[in-house]
Amino acid sequence: MTLDDLRVFAAVCRAGSLSAVARDLDCSQSAVSQHVKRLERELGLTLIERHPRGVVPTKAGHHLQTAVATGLGGIDHALRTLAELARGEGGSVRITTGATSIRHFMSAAVVDFRQRFPQVSLEFQTGVSSRNCLEALTAGHVDLAWITLGSPVRGIDQRPVVDLPWVLAVAANDPLAARDRVEPADLQDARLIGLPQNSVSRSQLDDWLGKSGIRPVFDTSVTDWDTAILLAELGLGQAVVPALPEWQGPGHPGLRLLPLPDLPGLTVGWALRDWDTLGPLARAFADTVAAHCGRAPTPVSPPSVATP
Repeated sequence: MTLDDLRVFAAVCRAGSLSAVARDLDCSQSAVSQHVKRLERELGLTLIERHPRGVVPTKAGHHLQTAVATGLGGIDHALRTLAELARGEGGSVRITTGATSIRHFMSAAVVDFRQRFPQVSLEFQTGVSSRNCLEALTAGHVDLAWITLGSPVRGIDQRPVVDLPWVLAVAANDPLAARDRVEPADLQDARLIGLPQNSVSRSQLDDWLGKSGIRPVFDTSVTDWDTAILLAELGLGQAVVPALPEWQGPGHPGLRLLPLPDLPGLTVGWALRDWDTLGPLARAFADTVAAHCGRAPTPVSPPSVATP
């Protein structure tokens, strides 16, 4: 078998279609099929099953797909690092993260890094969830993933950078707005704006609420923290969210962020394949972001209440 056979097989598993991979590679569907058949002949196993709407990996195919994603990702990462070392300060750093993370955690660091390394290209890829970002990292598509840290992931190094306390975001005219903190009982039967079901932050929140015996009503669904806070500010509900720096201060007179001290905070930071083999430019960018985050802690102060 060849690396090309493995790359094409992995692409077929991701796409679920021989024809789609053929279009991406600008070759015939027969040529794509030959790569898969060569692997099947050598292994003596069927790796994909054909269905009317495409192809899916067999049990054996799933095993190989997992190994290929990890192995080829490591090879591609090593080749990029070697090429980066050969170029010196030129090259690129590929980062995947959520849509709002750059605004809240990286804006100053991006400016700082660009001033220090003007010849380096920063390539940002938006991930819809931490899981999506980790998949891109495992496949070797990116160097760094900024995620909400959760359970350990095999082959991935998670490095915490910022601890974020939870708050209840409410409009200034909400009955709870004058409180200096929120207790678990205050959330019972509350109409909350829900974070994405598949997100790490939502999973951790649901776990805490379940253990506390609290059952709020999630009657509005959003895809990111910023949207949840904005809707709360507009009076469309309450939102349990991390305390994001950009939403604090006098710029949002219609918003209150009420501390939830009984709820264990979230940790966000970097995920990468291996810190010791991370390219020098990617390591410099990761360190720059961590340094800037360290200068901007996110304590939650009691809300200020405007005098009528």
